[in-house]
Amino acid sequence: MSDTNEPAQPAVLTERRDRVLVIILNRPDAMNAINGDLSNGLWSAIQDLNCDPGLTAGVLTGAGRGFCAGMDLKAFSRGEDIGPMIKFIRAGSEKPLICAIEGFALAGGLELALSCDLLVAARGAKLGIPEVGVGLLAAGAGLFRLPGRVGYGKAMEMAITADPITAEEAAEHGLVARLTDPGSALQEALSLAERIARNAPLAVAASKQLIRATQGSTEEELWALQRPLQERVFASDDAKEGPLAFAEKRPPEWSGA
Repeated sequence: MSDTNEPAQPAVLTERRDRVLVIILNRPDAMNAINGDLSNGLWSAIQDLNCDPGLTAGVLTGAGRGFCAGMDLKAFSRGEDIGPMIKFIRAGSEKPLICAIEGFALAGGLELALSCDLLVAARGAKLGIPEVGVGLLAAGAGLFRLPGRVGYGKAMEMAITADPITAEEAAEHGLVARLTDPGSALQEALSLAERIARNAPLAVAASKQLIRATQGSTEEELWALQRPLQERVFASDDAKEGPLAFAEKRPPEWSGA
C-alpha cells in the first residue's frame, strides 16, 4: 500500500549536466499527456535554460515508454490552464533544445517536439498528428511547421489521414536528425547537446536564431536580423577568448558574455 502522505512527483523534472539542462516530462502513467502542471513545469524549466549563463543547450525527453501523447483531454475538460505550454510552443527556447523521443510523439506531443531544434528518435517510434480522427486539428503549430520539416506532400498526408510515420521515415524526410536503437535516444541527444556545449554560448544561440528565422523570411529580413546578433557576438568576451585559445592551443573557457 502506498503512503498517502508521500508528495506527488513533479510533472516536470530537471537535471543539470555541466552546461546541458535535461528536462523530463514526468507523467509516465498518463503517457506524459499535457495538463496544467506539466505546462507550468515545462515553461519554468525553459526559463531556467534561457536565463542561466552557465547553460548552453537543453534536452527535452519523456519518462516511461514514450515522449508525449498530446493533450490530457480530462484536464482540458476541467479547464486546466495550459497557457504556458502555448507560450513555449510559440517561442521555443532561446538556446538549442534537442528532443529525445522513445515510443511516440503524437498530437501535441509532436508539436512540442517541433518546438525543439533537433530531434533524436529511437527506431520504431511513432510520430503523428492524429487530431482529425477525433474531430479536431493540430492547433499547436503542427500544421504550420510540419511542411518545413518533412515537405508539403508528407505533411499534408499526415494532417488529413491522421496516420503516424515511423522515426525511420521521419529521418528520411529530415524531421529526425539522428536515429538510435530503442532505449538510446536520450543518451544520443545528450552526446549531441554536449558537443554543442563545447562551443561559444552566445554564438550558438545567435546561430540557432538565424537558422530558425530562415523559414519564411526574405534574405533582406535575415540581414537585418543578423546585424544586432553579429554585433553582440563579435563584441563579446567569448569572441576574444576563442581566437586566443586557438593561438595558445588550449580548450576555450567560455563565459557566455
